[in-house]
Parts: sequence; C-alpha cells; structure tokens
Amino acid sequence: MGKLTGFMEFKREVEPYRLPEVRLLDFSEIYTDHQEDHLRSQGARCMDCGVPFCQSDDGCPVYNLIPEWNDLVYQGHWREALDRLLKTNNFPEFTGRVCPAPCEGACVLGINEPAVTIKNIEMAIIDRGFDEGWVVPEIPSVRTGKTVAVIGSGPAGLAAAAQLNKAGHLVTVYERADRAGGLLTYGIPNMKLDKEGVVERRINLMKSEGINFLVNQNVGDGRNGTVDVNDIRQSHDAVLLTTGATTPRNLSIPGRELEGVHFAMDFLTANTSKLLNKRVDDNEFISAKGKNVVVIGGGDTGTDCIATSLRQQCKSLVNFEVVPQPPDQRADNNPWPAWPRIYRTDYGHEESRVVFGSDPRVYQISSVEFVGENGKLTAVRTVEVDFNDGQFSPRSGTEKEWPAELVLLAMGFTGPEHACSDPLGIGYDQRSNYQADYGKYLTSVNGVFAAGDCRRGQSLVVWAINEGREAAREIDRTLMGQTQLP
Repeated sequence: MGKLTGFMEFKREVEPYRLPEVRLLDFSEIYTDHQEDHLRSQGARCMDCGVPFCQSDDGCPVYNLIPEWNDLVYQGHWREALDRLLKTNNFPEFTGRVCPAPCEGACVLGINEPAVTIKNIEMAIIDRGFDEGWVVPEIPSVRTGKTVAVIGSGPAGLAAAAQLNKAGHLVTVYERADRAGGLLTYGIPNMKLDKEGVVERRINLMKSEGINFLVNQNVGDGRNGTVDVNDIRQSHDAVLLTTGATTPRNLSIPGRELEGVHFAMDFLTANTSKLLNKRVDDNEFISAKGKNVVVIGGGDTGTDCIATSLRQQCKSLVNFEVVPQPPDQRADNNPWPAWPRIYRTDYGHEESRVVFGSDPRVYQISSVEFVGENGKLTAVRTVEVDFNDGQFSPRSGTEKEWPAELVLLAMGFTGPEHACSDPLGIGYDQRSNYQADYGKYLTSVNGVFAAGDCRRGQSLVVWAINEGREAAREIDRTLMGQTQLP
C-alpha cells in the first residue's frame, strides 16, 4: 500500500500544532490546517507489509482499514478514503484528535523506523469529508418499532446509538449534563476537541438521523429529582448503560479537606462550562490565575490540567508523577508491537517550557501532606521514592515543601458511579465495574446491557467506540433474532 518505496523516500513528519506562543492565548484547537501534498507523501510511507499489525489486537481497537485509506490518500482519492474509514469508525473526527494512536505503536514500519502518521491522516480524511459536504445524515429507510434507551452520551453511548439507529431501532439517549457528549464535551478541553465545531456538529447530525437526545436527565432511583431508571427500563425494549468510569481516584493524605484541592475533572468541566457561555457559579468555577499549581498524576488528564492552568495564567506549575521517567526508546521488556512505553512530550509540556522554561514533570515523587492556613491550601509536602520490584519506598532525607494554592488530582478513575445501576440490581465485578462479558455485553438483568468504561474500566475513546459498536450488534441480535450490524 502507498508508494512502493515511499517509506524509504519520505521521513515521518507529523502535522505541526499552532505555535505555543500563539495557542496559549486562546482555547481554540491546537491543530494547523491540513496540507494535501504533505499528507499524500505521509500516506506513501505506508509499506506493503503483508500483515498490517496496525489492524491487530495490539493496534486499532475498531480495526480501521488503515493501509487501504493510506493508499487512497496517497493516490488522491479522498472520497473513497472516507468511505473506507467510516466502515469501521463512527467518529474519526474524535479519534483523529484525541486517540493516543495504538495503531502507530503497532505499525510494522515502526520496528526500525518512525511509524506512519496514521492519526494525522485519519483526522484529515474526516475533516475533508465534512468540508466537502460528503458527510450527510443517513436516515434508516425502515423502522423496526423496537425502542432502545442509551444512558450516557460519551463515545460508547454515541457509537451504540448510531449503530442501533442504522439497524432501524428508535433510540433515546439520556445525558445528565446540559449538553450531550459526555467526556467528549466536558472531560476533554476545547483546545484538543472543539465542542461546537466538532462534537455538536456530530450530535446534530445524529439528531437529524432520528436519534432522540434528552439532556439534564440525571438517571437514578427516581428520588431527589432523578429520573427512575426502572421506568426507563419498562418503557423500552432494551437498555444500554454507557455511563463511563467517573469515580475519581482520591488522595487521602492529611490536609485533603483544605480549600484548593480539587479533582481534575471538576477543574476541567468548570472551565469548559464557562467557555461554552454557561453561567457558572463562583463556587463551581476553579481558577488557576495567579496561583502556584500542582498537578498530581500524569496521563492525558494531567496534561490537559497543565494546558488549562497555563491558559488561565497560573503563577507556577509542577506535575508530580510517582513512577520513574520512561526511557527514550523501547525497553527490552517492551517490544514491538506492544504500545511503546517511552518518554513523550505532549502539547501541555511544550507550552510549559515556553512559559516557565522547563518541562513541568517531576518523577518518582510522592505527596505526603497538604499544608494550609485558615482552611486554605498553601503548600504540598513530598518525598522522593524508589521503585523496585513493583513497590514504592520513600527515600530518606528527600522531604520537600512546594508552594501551592491549587492542587489538581489527575490520578485516574476507580470505576463507574452506581446511581443508576444499583436500582436495577445488576452485578459488579471485583473492580466495581458493571458485570457484562466482553463480546456479549449483557448484564445480570435481562434486557440491560453495558459497554465502555463502565464495563471495562477507564480506557481510551477508541475502545469505548469499539464496545459501543459491539454492544449495539448484540442488542440488535437480541431484539431481532439476527443482526446485519458489523
């Protein structure tokens, strides 16, 4: 696929972000415009590898037909490339922006050369599809009369809704926030995923295809203003839970109750709410302006907190990670095609270097106490740690106090909330996730299915799309006795 000798002729060149000095001044997307000649030469690098590991279990969870649309882009056949892309992925405009691209980690070229820029090409294909007017509503010609409720409108819920609607079922999506999209709307900052131009564009398209979205629907046991989940169950032929893994991992150390210590998602959600011109109470909005900020925990959420704090003009910024710094190249115990656990510099780290002159990350450090005065946070006490045989141990004599008026806990999530699952009486696994076998997605309650992070635990957007699509197929099979969904 691609040009026969393309991988030898062209070097990997990722589409650049906007300059940090410029993008730090706003919350607009960090990406630059797509350049066709550049993308065609990058598509040419996709080699005729025989076995495309980018599509393997180590690669793309939705099994995108990557070599096919890489070749079509190289040949300049963009409309055909879009058709191939949409066969496997409902929302490439999301994954092309926020997915860490396990496909690139498994790229065969990546054995001894930099991988193909698969993620860039994916994003360019779908963006061009919208620009050219090729992406249009696909309204089912026949309706089955069956009704399905999807609780949660994140990527798993949206993918399932899209597929179930294609099968002809009447789908209603319940979302407790004021806008649909779940973590796509409020969990990922606007500079990585534009809300009105990208997320709402897709949701409006789905509405025009016949999917019903109900927002401000806090589904629970029917008390305290919640919508009774059992009423939803009784009024639909099937229910799919896609509520995400939204219970944040806490850091229970002395001083946790101090004003100024917040979960990362509360910080990011409030910022996006204000950005979308929603009225945000002063008690809800969390500002980093003029403050010494400490972000505890790495990953995408930690990076997003860094980038948001910089745009709010924080005074200083540091990011604690308890693990050792990853190596620059794959370690011996991390061979291809597994995901490369290597040192990476993301957009927020680059921006911090511009503002403060250094990368904000500090490795092998553990927070032991939040310090405060008059109930307000003033500092974080830490100790350096050694990591041996999977265990952390404090290093004596390394205690330190860091000034901080704002701490953001970005340490991941422990599982889903149970407000709508407890009233249904569904079973849980050992990690408190909704119990439902992968590939089947049926919970212990007949007619109730579960997919995405609430079933598998915190994971990637692309895995949520995978599970949403597969759950839709199983629901369709249950309702109709057979299914034509992929």
